[in-house]
Amino acid sequence: MFSAIKRFWQVIRKPSVHYSLGFLTLGGFVAGIIFWGGFNTALEVSNTEEFCIGCHEMENTVYQELKTTIHYTNRSGVRATCPDCHVPHNWTSKVARKIQASKEVYGKIFGTISTPEKFEDKRLELASHEWARFKANDSLECRNCHSEESMDFTRQSIRASEQHSKYLVSGEKTCIDCHKGIAHKLPDLSLLKAAK
Repeated sequence: MFSAIKRFWQVIRKPSVHYSLGFLTLGGFVAGIIFWGGFNTALEVSNTEEFCIGCHEMENTVYQELKTTIHYTNRSGVRATCPDCHVPHNWTSKVARKIQASKEVYGKIFGTISTPEKFEDKRLELASHEWARFKANDSLECRNCHSEESMDFTRQSIRASEQHSKYLVSGEKTCIDCHKGIAHKLPDLSLLKAAK
């Protein structure tokens, strides 16, 4: 037992070419912590409303639309920010979404949505991507705040109660199927029908 421990420490202290294996291991560990801290900090900074509306394309269009909705101002004082609806909360999904969002940075860099007119031309395409993402993840971001278990169907309008009971509870539909345009102006949906 003692000789095995002694051999282990000899290997750890033995120099590779210039540095011992122990020094390289410790150095790698410290470098990993620094990388992880930087990565996580960048992830969190890019997950703020200030970051999202940092470019005029977002601040002058969809952010202004959000400010007129119940998700921005309501009687309870709870306000949804851009990341609340557009970025998953769990870490792995958040990283995957950030990688996916790098395509959206392309629009900023190359000016494909740099004017209100260009943005409006792309609005249906952009909204369709988000709707598909919400549909694929069963409106996960909606459910982070609006849980089915906490809904009191008896306090909803008759129509809403019937729809929620029929489609939401059964899993036949998800939030985005009925609530498109809840926080932003709907694009011209006739273009979607015309494309089919």
